[in-house]
Amino acid sequence: MTRVYEGFTTTFADPADWSLPAVLRHHASATPDATFLMVPTEDREWTYGESLASAERIAGALHDAGARAGDRLVLMAVNSSRFVRSYLGAAVGGLVEVPVNTNYEGEFLRHQVQTVEARFAVIDDVQAERFVAIAEHARGIEKFWVIDTGGGDAAIALLRAHGWAAEPWDVLEEGTPRELPAPRAQDLGAVFFTSGTTGPSKGVAMPHSQLYFFAEIVVNLTRLTSADTYLTTTPLFHGNAQFMAVFPALVAGGRAVVRPKFSASRWIDHVRESGVTVTNFVGVMMDFVWKQPPRDDDADNTLRCVYAAPTASSIVDGFRTRFGIEAFVDAFGLTETCAPIMSPYGEERPPGAAGLANADWFDIRLVDPETDREVPVGEIGELVVRPVRPWTCSGGYFNMPEKTVEAWRNLWFHTGDALRRDDEGWFYFVDRYKDALRRRGENISSYEVEQGVLAHPAVVECAVIGVPAGIEAGEDEVMAVVVADGAADPAEILDWCRGRIPEFAVPRFVRLVDALPKTPSEKVRKAALRDDGITTDTFDRQAGPTPTQGRADGLRR
Repeated sequence: MTRVYEGFTTTFADPADWSLPAVLRHHASATPDATFLMVPTEDREWTYGESLASAERIAGALHDAGARAGDRLVLMAVNSSRFVRSYLGAAVGGLVEVPVNTNYEGEFLRHQVQTVEARFAVIDDVQAERFVAIAEHARGIEKFWVIDTGGGDAAIALLRAHGWAAEPWDVLEEGTPRELPAPRAQDLGAVFFTSGTTGPSKGVAMPHSQLYFFAEIVVNLTRLTSADTYLTTTPLFHGNAQFMAVFPALVAGGRAVVRPKFSASRWIDHVRESGVTVTNFVGVMMDFVWKQPPRDDDADNTLRCVYAAPTASSIVDGFRTRFGIEAFVDAFGLTETCAPIMSPYGEERPPGAAGLANADWFDIRLVDPETDREVPVGEIGELVVRPVRPWTCSGGYFNMPEKTVEAWRNLWFHTGDALRRDDEGWFYFVDRYKDALRRRGENISSYEVEQGVLAHPAVVECAVIGVPAGIEAGEDEVMAVVVADGAADPAEILDWCRGRIPEFAVPRFVRLVDALPKTPSEKVRKAALRDDGITTDTFDRQAGPTPTQGRADGLRR
């Protein structure tokens, strides 16, 4: 019998209340003295009542500066309480938040600022020079509020010298609250940009209710309640921290702990220091923590649940025992669609399974990417999604109608992700379609090979690509590009893989590099690795090392 995800509930029953301002006002009224936001590096906490009061002052200041509902506010800053309070204030004021990656500059920054037609910006002082560098393209911004990280006065002077109005961020906190129309659940709440690995990044237009529903998914996944404390260490300009960590804590009436960045060596200390009960991992974060030297007191903590996307199935049992964790959960989705595939809390999943279909809220299919016809159970197909209920998915890409039509063709959102489903209803991520490999008649998931290589104690990061086989047209050889900690032997890494991944998927080529090429949002640029192909420093297990065997710089180490 095919299973689906069951028991999904919504904390706020009326969809008209599915907006950040409505949720914040509810908790500020019901439990004004309960702690909402904790920022240990600032040695400061904010209650629900204080958070709402701050948001109302900031909203007032934004409107005093000429902002109106629907205007876009760029946020380009590292994690801090000011970042959180800025987007709370933007939401209460009816503005549209546009978080921008702090690594962006030049064309990346210009594209996003111009695409959303931003009128206002909150930035760290160190970002001022980047806006000056694209000044002719950023004249639509009327005013900056600058967060002082050590050079605030100089940054404000620089912006003013180039014709912009600019003030310290603290001026926002001096605003006067005013009566403002509450944004509706269907109104645009934020524009989150994709990483743009295959072209210009696309701004996902997210209504308030979608942002809320994303948070509700995490509440259900982790069984989050007002008794919980949720830690995030990922950047607030990503959805993982905002609507999959801070907002879920808000929906549940719990506490959100925000730290500036992830530290594998201090992760368990941070969990203990703040009494964290729930947290999340993205990508290789889980593996980084696992490879830290074990301590006798690792299990002495309050942690109950970890949302790991993806969950590293090869180490999950050991991780659970080592740190005394009750449950690992996972889900599969995209910024455009929320997460239509979810794993039941506390249930053992088949290795590699992401979860079951949340069929009450989403229609999902696996289809042939050429024909859009559904593939049989067990076969690989492209995941396509559409919402069952209104305003729980994005309606398109902001100011990019052609990309919207392309992605939402045939009335389904096309994810570009290859998945398969088994007879019981479990879904398994296979690969991005553009990253899929085929070797000797076998389809290979680069993701699954990467997980096998990453399990090696010396491997820090890994990207698996296909390179021409040179034998049969249309087929690939498997190549692993590896960042290793200290000395690493490519042949030993490949020996490690045997028995952990199918023999046909064991890479033929291994290339050691100092760093993987990445987009500004830290996604691996596999296209660049494919362009490099087989270099002189690549190990070929069929031929042995080349004369310059070593890392990408050709040096032996």
